[in-house]
Amino acid sequence: MRKFLPWIIIGLVIVIGYFWIKGINNTAVTLNENIRESWGNVETSYQRRNDLIGNLVKTVQGAAEFEKSTLTAVTEARANATRTTIDPSNITPEQLAEFNKAQTGVSSALSRLLVAVEAYPDLKANQNFLKLQDELASTENQILTARTRFNEAVKPYNNHVNTFPNSLIAGMLGYKEKAYFAAVEGADKAPEVNFNFK
Repeated sequence: MRKFLPWIIIGLVIVIGYFWIKGINNTAVTLNENIRESWGNVETSYQRRNDLIGNLVKTVQGAAEFEKSTLTAVTEARANATRTTIDPSNITPEQLAEFNKAQTGVSSALSRLLVAVEAYPDLKANQNFLKLQDELASTENQILTARTRFNEAVKPYNNHVNTFPNSLIAGMLGYKEKAYFAAVEGADKAPEVNFNFK
């Protein structure tokens, strides 16, 4: 029996090590899939906004002789935003910054469009336009929720792959820390509001 004891101990260490590594890997896979799902929800929310913007631009074009440069800016910003894609299995802070920059361009162009609409009372009273405007506001809330849930999915994954001793195995298995959504630069400063009633 004594001569088999070292082999039994080695066998137990191998079995325990196997199940430990398997647990780390399987948990990382599950958490990574949660991130992929959350990222899909983020993209779906932005796609909804892009679809609504297309309808909004058509409604504005049909209802008024509108400023062409504003409509062009919205259309170009929307096209740029749809070109920026991210692989959810390898999200980096740089990719998220580029994605945020493209989406900020859409938000900025859309804001200019909605401000310019104020000069067209017929358009402001158009039911299609009002409905699209409400849907856009609702979609912005969905985007915020999807981004928040994405960050909530990233946190347990990052905790899992960064804590010791998991970090040793996760690194060998190719699992890396994922980036969080962060506010765009300058978002910490309140916008200046100027009501000019003259």
